Amino acid sequence: MTEYWNESLTKASWESLQKFSKKYDFILIDGWAVYLWTKQHKSKDIDIVIDFETLGKLKQYFDVTKNDRPKKYEIQRDKFDIDIYVIYYSELGFPLEDMDVTEIEGFTVPILEDLVILKQNAEIDRRGSVKGKKDAVDILSMLIYSDFDYERYKSKLDEYGLDFEDELIHVVENFDVEESKYLKMGFKEFKDWQNVFLEKLGTR
Repeated sequence: MTEYWNESLTKASWESLQKFSKKYDFILIDGWAVYLWTKQHKSKDIDIVIDFETLGKLKQYFDVTKNDRPKKYEIQRDKFDIDIYVIYYSELGFPLEDMDVTEIEGFTVPILEDLVILKQNAEIDRRGSVKGKKDAVDILSMLIYSDFDYERYKSKLDEYGLDFEDELIHVVENFDVEESKYLKMGFKEFKDWQNVFLEKLGTR
């Protein structure tokens, strides 16, 4: 499979993430959480959700900067960044304190359907950029390689009044088939999956 990010970047990020997990409590989101669910693409940056108490601890040992859009904090490293979202402050489509979580390989991560919504929130904001394309790859990887529960996903959207269903269809319909190499699929295999998925959603 063709990796999206350079291996030296993902290796450095993963090693830092493992060390980080031994010292701090957090919920892992975004690219690395997708990787744990799908075992497809490794991530470059690290994205975590924490409480204000943990944020205070991080500020004692790291140069933590605030970014008002979106509402998050950042730790900048040489090869990658650590993006920090804080419950009762940050919001990524829905309140982070309402996120349902599970555990994979010792990491606390969102359940799959919540993670899809979080990734959609990022993809919509970054659509057309390099990171936006990676968001689309991550979303499709979760739909293809994990046991995605559409009804649970739709229930979460309804609960928070999110109009993300059409956006999900947009990502599936408009994904560049030339990029199917990132999904470990050939052109025909991807088109077959695409048609089946869209038929399940009643769009074809």
